[in-house]
Amino acid sequence: MKRSLLKLSAALLLAGAFWIGCSSPSEKVENAEKGVADAKKDLAQANDAYLADIQQNKERADVRAAANDSSIAQFKARISKEKKETRVAYEKKIAELDAKNKDLKREMDEYKASGKDDWEKFKIKFNEEVTAFGDSFRNFTALKRN
Repeated sequence: MKRSLLKLSAALLLAGAFWIGCSSPSEKVENAEKGVADAKKDLAQANDAYLADIQQNKERADVRAAANDSSIAQFKARISKEKKETRVAYEKKIAELDAKNKDLKREMDEYKASGKDDWEKFKIKFNEEVTAFGDSFRNFTALKRN
């Protein structure tokens, strides 16, 4: 008798726990709606961060391009007093560098948001190109100083 009472108590305890743990269909819908709302909020925040990153990089690219334009103008002023043959060679190279600077600026300005993965790939490639441009310009102007 003690055993059957113990079994009955255990069964009632399990049934009560199961009953309490079950959610009604309306509670399930509410929980699902809350989950969807949270997911939408997280997605909106991630999208805002992604668009802000693009905007920041565009602004930095504008600042770099303006600095490069200034450096190019200063270099042009320095070579204006060179002999014609030397100046022509320098002007040709500086024109190439100026065109590359404009291409980089246009490339960033024309970038259209097309997904975070594409953005990350573009950003890496673009930063490599900007670094290569900076190295080219520094190497070229260093040759002129010597």
